[in-house]
Amino acid sequence: MSKRREFIKVMAAGAAAIPLSNSTLFAIGNRTIANTINVAVIGVANRGKGLIEGLGSCASVRVSHLCDVDSNVLTDALKFADEKLGYLPDSEGDFRRLLDNKDVDAVVIATPDHWHAPMSIMALQAGKHVYVEKPCSHSMEETQRLQEAQKKYNKLLQMGNQQRSSRTSRLAVKEIREGIIGTPYLAKAFYYNARGTIGNGKVVDAPNHLDWDLWQGPAPRESYRDNIHPYHWHWYKTWGTGEIHNNGTHEIDICRWVLGVDYPLRIQSMGRRNHFKEDDWQYPDTQLVNYEYDQGKMITWEGISCNGYTAKKGRGVEVRGTKGTVFISRRNFIQYDREGKEIRREKETDQYAATSTSDTLGFDGMTVSHLRNFVNAIRGDESLNSPIEEAGITTNLCHLGNIAQELNESLELEPKTGIPINKLAKKKMNRTYEKGWEPNV
Repeated sequence: MSKRREFIKVMAAGAAAIPLSNSTLFAIGNRTIANTINVAVIGVANRGKGLIEGLGSCASVRVSHLCDVDSNVLTDALKFADEKLGYLPDSEGDFRRLLDNKDVDAVVIATPDHWHAPMSIMALQAGKHVYVEKPCSHSMEETQRLQEAQKKYNKLLQMGNQQRSSRTSRLAVKEIREGIIGTPYLAKAFYYNARGTIGNGKVVDAPNHLDWDLWQGPAPRESYRDNIHPYHWHWYKTWGTGEIHNNGTHEIDICRWVLGVDYPLRIQSMGRRNHFKEDDWQYPDTQLVNYEYDQGKMITWEGISCNGYTAKKGRGVEVRGTKGTVFISRRNFIQYDREGKEIRREKETDQYAATSTSDTLGFDGMTVSHLRNFVNAIRGDESLNSPIEEAGITTNLCHLGNIAQELNESLELEPKTGIPINKLAKKKMNRTYEKGWEPNV
C-alpha cells in the first residue's frame, strides 16, 4: 500500500466530523478573539501571500499554519505573515500533517494547479472546509470527483474566482438581468499581458530547499528543470493549465454568470504559440475560443499572453445587449448606449485597489470579500458566492477550450453535462497520475 493510501486510510477513520474550534481563544496584541476559525494556507509563494493578507482582514480568523514544500518560500512567507498579521503562524512542509491536525478548521490552497483537486479532496475527507484557488481541477473528471467529494463529506468548498464577490460585478450582473441593456446576447472575456520567454530548462538536481517529490505529488514523475519552479510550471501541461485557466477562468466565469448559461452546444478554439517559439511553453500564447449557446447567446475568450497592447484595460468583460453594452472590470462597470456613449459608471469603493495583469500576489478588495464570504459561510451566516457546483462548470468550460484547441476541431457537447460527443475528446477529460496518487472519493 502506498504512503498516500495509508495516510487516507488513517484519515478516513477519523474524518467523521472534525468540529469547528469554537472554544478557541486567540490573542493578537491586547485583543482576544473568541470563536476563532483556524485556517491553514498551503502554497505560500505569490498568490498565497495575497491570501494570507486577505485572511488577516477577516474577523475572528487565525492563520494557524503556513505550509510549503519549499523551505525558502516558507521562511519568506512567515516573515510576510509576521509583518501583515502581527503574529507568526506555525509552519509545516508536508500538508498531510495539517490534515491530521484537529485544530485546523479550514485550508486555503494556492499550490500549482495539478495539486488543487487531489489536495482539496484529501482535505474534505479530513473534515476541513476548503478554499481552493482557480482552477479547481486539472481535468474535467477531477472536477466531477471534487463535486462528489464535497457532497459526500459535507464540508464547504469555495473556488478562488474572487470577482464573484466584487460589489460592482455583482451589481452589474443584477442590473443586466433586469434589462439595463435589453437582452444580453454576447459576452466577451479578454486578457492581455506581455509575458517573456520561459527559456529551455536544464535538467539539474532540485535545490535542497525544495521537496521536488512532494511538489510533484499526484503528477507523473519528471526530472527537475531549472525553469519550472516557482512560476513557469503554468505553461507545462503536466502541472499547469495555460492562460485560459490561469486568467480566463475569472473573466469567462463573469460571462457565464451574466448571461445565465451553463454548458454550450459547441466550442471552437483557434490558437498558437506566436512568441519565443523555441522555448518550453506548451500552451498557446494567443487563443480565441467561441462558446455557442442556444437562444443566440455567445461567449468568446481572447487570451493574449505575450503582447500587452490594448486600447482598453488589460482584462475585463464586454456584455452586449439589444439596447447597449456594459463593460465589467475589477475596478468598475461602465454602461454604454447602443451607439457607444457612456451613460453610467460604477466604481469599486473598497479600500483596496484592484491589481494589474502583471501582479501574481493579487491582494485586493475582491480577495478580502471572497475570503470573508467563505468564513461567514463556515459560520452559517452567508451562502458561498462560488460553490463548487458553479465553479466547476466554469472550470470545465476552460478545460473544453483546451481540448478543442488540442484536437483542432469544433466540439459538440451534451448541453446538460458538458460532456463532448466526440470520443477522442472524451478521452481527454481525465489526466494521468503517478501510481498510488489517484484521488479516491
